[in-house]
Amino acid sequence: MGIFGRKDNETATATTGSAVNPDLAALTGEYTIDPAHSTFGFVARHAMVTNVKGSFQDFTGTLHLDGADPSRSTATIDVVMDSIETGNADRDGHLKSADFFKTDEFPTMTFRTTKAEALGGDDYRVTGDLTILGTTKQLSIDLEFNGAAKDPFGNERVGFEGKAEILRSEWGLTWNAALETGGVLVSDKIKLNFDISAIKQA
Repeated sequence: MGIFGRKDNETATATTGSAVNPDLAALTGEYTIDPAHSTFGFVARHAMVTNVKGSFQDFTGTLHLDGADPSRSTATIDVVMDSIETGNADRDGHLKSADFFKTDEFPTMTFRTTKAEALGGDDYRVTGDLTILGTTKQLSIDLEFNGAAKDPFGNERVGFEGKAEILRSEWGLTWNAALETGGVLVSDKIKLNFDISAIKQA
């Protein structure tokens, strides 16, 4: 099923809530990202041989979904850089320092969409301005629509998961250390991953 489509014979119910393929009127509206059920994560290559995963714990965001014209849908996201977590306090401190994110000087990372595209089925792409360390560059994110549901508390939710890749050096994140065996300690390419649950506003 597509995010803005409906098959008449598709319905589902459960004792804890209901999940249906909503029609256009039901889906169109303003949404707030639920941080308790969403993830903004990243993966970096370490020492050329393994992956280090991390995420940001403090963020806010809004979505405007337009069922009649998906290209008019928009999103805004603000991330508190001091909330970065990788499972290691020393590494987290280094990432917050002047070598990387300079969180005292640049406390937030922002993303503002400028374009939205329907790619077919449940697949979409949003393009927008990503600002890190005061530098703004374009980023495209591929998204998959995971469905819509009403939770046990009466909240109407939509879910997406997405992925993208960036070269951190393009945003001024250039710190590194050479390895004796060749190569560098931290990869320039960073993989981004997103799991988003958003609640429709009344």
